[in-house]
Amino acid sequence: MVHGQKPVIAGVDGSSSALGAVRWAAREAALRKRPLRLVHVGNAGEDASRRLSEAGEQALASAPGVDVRSAVCAGAAAEHLITESETASMVVLGSHGLGGFPGMLVGSVAGALAAHGRCPVVVVRGTAPQDAPVVAGIDASPSGDAALAFALEEANLRRVPVLAVHTWTDMTMGETWSVLPIDADYEGVAEDERRLLAERLAGWREKYPDVDVRPVVLRDRPVRGLLDAGRDAQLIVVGSRGRGDFGAVGLGSTSQPLLHHSPCPVAVVR
Repeated sequence: MVHGQKPVIAGVDGSSSALGAVRWAAREAALRKRPLRLVHVGNAGEDASRRLSEAGEQALASAPGVDVRSAVCAGAAAEHLITESETASMVVLGSHGLGGFPGMLVGSVAGALAAHGRCPVVVVRGTAPQDAPVVAGIDASPSGDAALAFALEEANLRRVPVLAVHTWTDMTMGETWSVLPIDADYEGVAEDERRLLAERLAGWREKYPDVDVRPVVLRDRPVRGLLDAGRDAQLIVVGSRGRGDFGAVGLGSTSQPLLHHSPCPVAVVR
């Protein structure tokens, strides 16, 4: 392992959700040959030591030999982890923390990190076979390119296919979004969308020749299309903001609902 590599960070708070994230992060760190940094934000003491010790055991059980490092940090969890994300390869969190309310589908720390993290943020939800495909949400935004690159890297490491999912309804992709007229030739539009997606994927196929990239074009809303694809996936990857989202919005209209309802882990890539 090369000294100075950016670690995979996992947040630890003693919850079962966080331990699930630690196990996922440990396997990810092993795949990427990076150290795993377990971070507990709160007061130092017996509880913190016990939680980190338990998390470390879970990490090594999931990925024997992974380089596990631990830290206890004071302050607000979201703030501190956002700062940590500046020097991390990714941050991995559980969907619920100990401080979350039962009706809250995504913890406040996970939501804040996904919106403001400086590196890819993975929120671990559900379980999926490790030979299942990776799903990438494709749109015409710069953040969509970053998400596709991350999804291809993940699939390459895991030796699984990528489902490149592009959805459309009354909007077409192209260089800029445009609204379709009522009497539009929808079959023709669907063919155009498939062609545009194929063109967009062509260069990426050359960069990742060993990854089986499967284009999926759906006439559907993005969230519903990705949730359907995610039922048989091990990871959904999306950009933090889509083409139609405003710059002041922390999370896009697609990424935010996925964090709440996805059947598998979700990676939000800036």
